[in-house]
Amino acid sequence: MLSKECIHELQNYWLPNITRAGLDHLIELLEKGSPLLIHGSFTRAVPMGCLATHVAWNHPRTAHLTLDAGICWLNHVAGLNPATSHVIRAWDGCGESSYEIRADLLAMFKEHRREHTTVATAASSPGRNRIEELVEA
Repeated sequence: MLSKECIHELQNYWLPNITRAGLDHLIELLEKGSPLLIHGSFTRAVPMGCLATHVAWNHPRTAHLTLDAGICWLNHVAGLNPATSHVIRAWDGCGESSYEIRADLLAMFKEHRREHTTVATAASSPGRNRIEELVEA
């Protein structure tokens, strides 16, 4: 289970800074249990990286980076210290065997995507045409 500090960090630092492509990519990797999503280091060999690295490879400010992408994204985009990130520490501590952490992260990422899709759909739906009401015949 994710700690309160981890949830707070996700909600306030990670989710506001993850691109839609990065979010979709993380969701896909977590759903599949992909071996490309690693624990214990930011990057082993491209395309193997931790949560932050995969987010960074899908962010315009850090997509050009390879080995240091996750560190740079956490520090320069999310405004976090990579060494003290609660999310990274929880991720690295759980290893591949912790279904609970993976499931909690996946649920939070999916919820965020659903909320953003709902907001984007509402914002892009056409409003009522009021010209007839405003024009006197």
